[in-house]
Amino acid sequence: MSGESAAGLRRDAVGLREVLFQSVTAMAPAAAVAASIPAGAAFAGGSLPLAVLIALVACLFTASCVAELARELPAAGSVATYAAQGLHPAVGFLVGWGYVFVEALVPPLLLLQLGFTAAGTLHDEWASWPADLWWPWALAGAAVIAVAGYLGVQASARFGTVLGVFEIAVFLVFAGWLIIRAGGHNTLSVFGTSHTADGYGGVSGVFAGSVYTVLAFAGFEAAAPLAEETRDPRRTMHRAVLGAALGIGLFYVVTTYAMTVYFGPGRFASFGAAGEASWQGVARASFGLFWVLVFLAVVNSTIANANACANVSTRTAFALARIRVLPRVLATLHPRYRSPVAGIAVQTAVAVGAVLGLGFGYDPVTAFLLLATVIVTVVIGVYIVVNLACAGYFLRRGRPSLKPVRHLLLPLLGIVAFVPALLTAAGLPVFDFVTKLTAPVSYAGPVVGVWMVAGVVVLLVLVRRHPERIAETARVHLEDDAPDVVAAQNGARPR
Repeated sequence: MSGESAAGLRRDAVGLREVLFQSVTAMAPAAAVAASIPAGAAFAGGSLPLAVLIALVACLFTASCVAELARELPAAGSVATYAAQGLHPAVGFLVGWGYVFVEALVPPLLLLQLGFTAAGTLHDEWASWPADLWWPWALAGAAVIAVAGYLGVQASARFGTVLGVFEIAVFLVFAGWLIIRAGGHNTLSVFGTSHTADGYGGVSGVFAGSVYTVLAFAGFEAAAPLAEETRDPRRTMHRAVLGAALGIGLFYVVTTYAMTVYFGPGRFASFGAAGEASWQGVARASFGLFWVLVFLAVVNSTIANANACANVSTRTAFALARIRVLPRVLATLHPRYRSPVAGIAVQTAVAVGAVLGLGFGYDPVTAFLLLATVIVTVVIGVYIVVNLACAGYFLRRGRPSLKPVRHLLLPLLGIVAFVPALLTAAGLPVFDFVTKLTAPVSYAGPVVGVWMVAGVVVLLVLVRRHPERIAETARVHLEDDAPDVVAAQNGARPR
């Protein structure tokens, strides 16, 4: 045990600020405001602020469950450990198997967005810049993320903090400006149902808009895999997860309100992610060179999100590799920085391969949509399982620890809130506002299915040959570490 602890992740390396922004940047607030949330305008119209507020409340149900489990089970395995403890180790393995897969795909997703956003904007400004020259920007972003990860959690988390502060500041300043310029057009009616899009009247339009908006909250749990590298992890993880979900949720409400009242609630159904009726379009048309800051904030958001999710994928892979349910090499750490260097190398290779392979095989926008569909489908499935795990964990612990509202009602509400989003992400036309997916985006379902079937095969082999490894998915390694070993790892003199 001492040898394992001495070879573990660096203890007490980061605090609340860094892990808070780990979750914040994983939610990509600027990119979500500019690109994801406007998707709900086609249904909610000028009532989109109400849809965002409803999505915030819905996401807080699951954020509360994640925060409760993160406080009880501070582990790099995060959602895999929660599912193993609350439901069964086999479920924990499958959750970890799926979570590592999709979190490894988030960096290439964001690098594709970085590439086509930068190339498209430069082409709009200077026609001589080729609109299809997107890949150098994506590769440059991959290099930045790899270096930040290699230098350890302190460098990576602090880098994410700086990026997160910048993008939030830009959009809050812009939102304040929009509210002032809106003047007498400021109205609380956008928090009602009177401005929904044609064909989606009243509550149905707001509900449809909130389902699409829920997807912008994905990532609030990203602080949890840094638990073993965080000071006072039980308290810090709880505050970071809830703080990120609530803080960025309110940020979404404020910014969406500002643009809605400025642009006009009556015509907001035409608002989108590109063109004149978009955040960048409005900034370019009405606020001079301020659009450059908006553009930089969105670009910044893609890098920050990719960085945060690279941390998630490499730490989760490390947690599963050290108990040998994934290849042991993924648990290899740098002797000085204590960063999972093998995982970072694999993550970088996956990112570059996916970006170039899918980007040139289709085009960067289509590749982005395909990866986004794969990621969102699995992540929402993980959230639903974590809600179940929260109820299961506290029911197992017994009545003294069980709080019916927090540990039973909120998980149930979280499941109810995410099921429509899961169906929407998968393109299953259960509701009239769900669009059936077309090729190649429709390939996302088979891709997820093949990966999870492979996980079941690996699980069956491990259960037959090494059942003790599956049982280890429920282990909280931090609880096993001896204080003297941790102190020695951090350079302190043993007591």
